[in-house]
Amino acid sequence: MPGPPSHDAPPPFDAGAARRIRDSLGMAPGHVAHGMRASFGMGHITPDTITAWERGVAAPNPSELAALAAVLWCEPTQLIGTPRALREHRLIRGYAAVDVARAVGMDTAEYETAERTGVWTGDARQSGALASVLGLSVRDRLTVTGGNARLAELLGEAVGTRWQAHAKALAKLTGIDRRTLEAPLRLMHQEYQNLMTATLSRGMVGNAASGEQGRAYLEQIIDRFWSLLNM
Repeated sequence: MPGPPSHDAPPPFDAGAARRIRDSLGMAPGHVAHGMRASFGMGHITPDTITAWERGVAAPNPSELAALAAVLWCEPTQLIGTPRALREHRLIRGYAAVDVARAVGMDTAEYETAERTGVWTGDARQSGALASVLGLSVRDRLTVTGGNARLAELLGEAVGTRWQAHAKALAKLTGIDRRTLEAPLRLMHQEYQNLMTATLSRGMVGNAASGEQGRAYLEQIIDRFWSLLNM
């Protein structure tokens, strides 16, 4: 398992949540800043610091985040935004890059390159270890390891042709049982085919409009897929 928390970079911060919690407590930025200075010895924190965080122009580091949460009487996780990138998933759990790299069996430089470029080069075993260490959902694992492009490709083919022919490949890619995928794929195929049928049955104006609807459906196909799986 990874070692002690890393304090070298800020985790993703939910500025809106911080502002809402502060407002609900009836506190001004100055009250929050005073609490962080008085209780945690953070003399550099001013009302302007709190305002900058809440406007999203700056973000607290891990120790500042913990102090802010204490002053706002909430859990640090309530002030953390939704992680998307690999680095954000690591930071939200307080791990150092070197420890995650060691846990997944990857050279530290290679792992740091993956974080910086967004291109995951690990094999299936390392991808599984990464998901375990960082507590990634299936959706998050595919996102951070670059699997979304292949997922969109397979889903597009499934709704455009015979969805049954792509169920096995989708099950292998996602790690989700094929039987669980059947109902969502069947529905998505029906939705897309209905749009295309409407395209063929209308005139030129309707044809163009339906074509746009079809393209819009494909652009959102990954979100639609996960929503049907409640993920």
